Amino acid sequence: SIEMDLLHSNGVLIIQHLQRDYRAYQDFLNFMSHVGDPRNIFSVYFPLWFQLNQVVGTKMIWVAVIGDWFNLIFKWILFGHRPYWWVQETMIYPNQSSPCLEQFPITCETGPGSPSGHAMGSSCVWYVMVTAALSYTVRWKDKSAVTLHRLTWSFLWSIFWIIQISVCISRVFIATHFPHQVVLGVFAGILVAEAFEHTPAIQTASLRMYIKTNLFLFIFALGFYLSLKLIDIDLLWSVPKAKKWCANPDWINIDTTPFAGLVRNLGALFGLGLGINSEMFFTSCKGKNSCKISFRILCIAASLATLQLYNFVKIPTHTEYLFYILSFCKSAAMPLTVVALVPYCVHSLMRTTEKKLN
Repeated sequence: SIEMDLLHSNGVLIIQHLQRDYRAYQDFLNFMSHVGDPRNIFSVYFPLWFQLNQVVGTKMIWVAVIGDWFNLIFKWILFGHRPYWWVQETMIYPNQSSPCLEQFPITCETGPGSPSGHAMGSSCVWYVMVTAALSYTVRWKDKSAVTLHRLTWSFLWSIFWIIQISVCISRVFIATHFPHQVVLGVFAGILVAEAFEHTPAIQTASLRMYIKTNLFLFIFALGFYLSLKLIDIDLLWSVPKAKKWCANPDWINIDTTPFAGLVRNLGALFGLGLGINSEMFFTSCKGKNSCKISFRILCIAASLATLQLYNFVKIPTHTEYLFYILSFCKSAAMPLTVVALVPYCVHSLMRTTEKKLN
């Protein structure tokens, strides 16, 4: 439509302005784009929070998975273009003089652009962290504590918005999103996170409930995709556009395709359910050592170190279906490691040490 073309063309002007006048901040903006990467939720934020507060850690995974699932469905419904290919195909510029937008190694996302997954994932997980931190201070009753709570409230929400704005600017700067797409992503993420503030049932969910949720999310997404394909609407229309207009073919990554994100999230949710309902979890995280600061610090350090090793595990991409299966398994292993394997090993080590001392 004419209105959408005008919105996109104005967005291109903003991207050009950022790439021209904020070149000195390129490294910082690229870093903030990585900060907003939804995969950091599973490898950085979750290991930290789960050992500090299991309720918050569990909520974080649910918010991230459901939020990213909604992001996928919204992307399929909205058919949002990305700037780096839109400028090459639009007819609104005269004499084929399309603007030149610089691309970067992280520019060539292959899924549709609206809403921004990075902005949505960042806002929902940081919303959970900020509200969790403030829940500790809201209980303070005396006057000085109330003042401290207000100062803390202002400080944490300022940090929240600084991070969200930085992530949004970074995604626009690298020409992978239009401004309206990142704004939509931020507020959609906040809505998802707020919905889970009033969903306590996830804290007592059984393994069967995790499996049922996984099956529902997968069947709905696959059914939606196949239903539209039957009427000649290809929801993977963005992949050939990304391959055609990406400046460097090596920057195209199968890990950014819509189904790759779906499989990754379903694996993480399954791994969480498997871990929380395992005997190792009850033995370690519900045992007598679970209240010790030393136990929690060791679990955090060991979890973060172990999860970094997963980055060295490269999944073969030559066979798409094999990639999805292995991606699911790898994603499931990460929360399982944090929730059950690492705490159980730390618990066993502490118990052995205590026996030797006695």
